[in-house]
Amino acid sequence: MSISGNRTQYLAVTALIASMIIWSVSGIAIKHALAVLPPFTLIILRFTPSVLLMLAIGLCCRGNSLFGLQRLEWRDLPLFLVAGFCQPFLYYLLETYTYDALNSPTIAETLLSTSPLLSPLFAAVMLRERVTKHNIIGIIISTVGVFTLTLVGSKNYSIGNYWGVLLAFAAVSAAVIDSIMMRKVPERYSSLSFIFYAQLISLCFFLPIWLWREGPQSITALDLSQLSTLNSQLSIAMLCVAYLTVFASVIAFILFCFALRKVGVTQANAFNNIRPAFTALWMLLFFGEQLPWGKWMGMILIILGLFICQKQEKVSDY
Repeated sequence: MSISGNRTQYLAVTALIASMIIWSVSGIAIKHALAVLPPFTLIILRFTPSVLLMLAIGLCCRGNSLFGLQRLEWRDLPLFLVAGFCQPFLYYLLETYTYDALNSPTIAETLLSTSPLLSPLFAAVMLRERVTKHNIIGIIISTVGVFTLTLVGSKNYSIGNYWGVLLAFAAVSAAVIDSIMMRKVPERYSSLSFIFYAQLISLCFFLPIWLWREGPQSITALDLSQLSTLNSQLSIAMLCVAYLTVFASVIAFILFCFALRKVGVTQANAFNNIRPAFTALWMLLFFGEQLPWGKWMGMILIILGLFICQKQEKVSDY
């Protein structure tokens, strides 16, 4: 591989790690925001500003390969419709019902983090991506690490409604299909353009459900005077929404899209396994949640699996 190819590889890996670090905080932010906001209201408050922010950035950075906003051509609309329908829209709906159907949030989180297991199959069938021995071995080791990390120390192993398992894998499939759409969309669209149009379409799907289930009264009912109190629940919720809007919905998605286009669906989705590891570290650092030896072992397996998965990438044709 050439020097420029190695530089692109390092940039892609750095972008993937950065996006996973950002998303690893998302679950914590969502939990705090949902203490005040109804779920669909949170989604509307999160994605409406993110779409407007990307519109402003895209118009100001026209011509930039990463942040410029290109006009959507009609022939490419089906790809964006599939992407927007799959994620965030379908993924968020299925994720919500997965947590509702399964007794243990830990088991739900584990099942929802299995996208690296499905990525090689989808990528091979839909993109004809070559899946190597290193990819498979690394993904298996890393996934074992995820199960070790999330299940060791858990007291509730009962599944609950087994439909929840199917819903979890349906959610993961939607996320993987969305990543495949990132790969299939022509290179003339910047990473920001893809995320902007996909989230705009998702927002169009979410709005009718929000109007039906919660409506504008869910926002007008908020006592915004509480924002003057720094430690109030509403202040914390609004800070969480701001984080989800700017970092999780814009920056992380753009970084992930950029990296996925460089390294492929299988290698990019393998990094999803490190999200629970980072989440566990944040819980230790900021909330004092102690980690037993099994969780440390899980994190080591995750990192080892990622190294093995990326080994083949260094000699691939990407």
